Amino acid sequence: MNWIAVKSIYTFEMARFFRTITQSLISPVLSTSLYFVVFGAAIGSRIQEVEGISYGAFIVPGLIMLSVITQSISNASFGIYFPKFIGTVFELLSAPVNFIEIVCGYVGAAATKALFIGVIILLTAFFFVDITIQHPIWMVAFLVLTCISFSLMGFIIGIWAGNFEQLQLVPLLIVTPLVFLGGSFYSISMLPPVWQVISHFNPVVYLISGFRWAFFGSADVPIVTSLLAIAGFTALCLAVIGWIFRTGWRIRQ
Repeated sequence: MNWIAVKSIYTFEMARFFRTITQSLISPVLSTSLYFVVFGAAIGSRIQEVEGISYGAFIVPGLIMLSVITQSISNASFGIYFPKFIGTVFELLSAPVNFIEIVCGYVGAAATKALFIGVIILLTAFFFVDITIQHPIWMVAFLVLTCISFSLMGFIIGIWAGNFEQLQLVPLLIVTPLVFLGGSFYSISMLPPVWQVISHFNPVVYLISGFRWAFFGSADVPIVTSLLAIAGFTALCLAVIGWIFRTGWRIRQ
C-alpha cells in the first residue's frame, strides 16, 4: 500500500474542504435549525410522540442520515469527476498508484467531510431537543459505515457522470426521494401495511432504522438485518469500482 499517495490525495481533498469551511459549517447548521422549526415545532405540535419518543428527538437520526448521505455522495462524486473534467485523471492513472489507493484517498476524504457534517448536525440538535444516545459505539459505527458506503456510491457516480448535469441527476432523482421515503421523519410502522412491505425494498430504511436504534433502542427492522444490508451495499460498491478500474469504463472518456 502506497500510503504517501493515499495521504496526498486525501490531504488535497481535505484542503479543498477547509478552504470553504465557513460555508460548510453554516449550511448544515442553518438547514438543521430550519428542519427543527418546521418539523419539530409545526408538525411536532400535532404529533407529540412516535413510539414513545418525542417527535423532535425522533427526527434527529433521520435528519443526520439525510445530510450524511447527500454530503457523502456529493463530495465523492465531485472529487473524482473534477480530475476527469480537467484531464488530470490521466496523470493519476499513469502514476504508480493502484485503484485501492485512489479509492482510499478520495473516498476517505469524502467520508471524513460527511462525518464532520454529521457531528456538527448532532451537536446542533442538542440545542433544540433533549437527546439520549443509548448505544454510542453503535451510533458511531453506523455513522462511519454510512459515510463510507455512500462515498463509494458517490465515487461511482462521479466516474459515470459525463457532465455536471449528470453529476446531480442521481442524487436529486433517486437518492433524496429514497431518504425521505426511508423513514427519516416518521416510523415505517405508521404506514399502511402495503407501503410497509414496499418500504422494505428501500435500502435507506435499514440505515436509518439501525441508526435510530443506536439512539433510542427501537428500530423498524432487526439490527442484524441493518448491518447485513449496509455491509452488502458496501461490498457491491467495491465490486463495481474494482470492475471499473479493470475495464477502464468511463475513466478514459
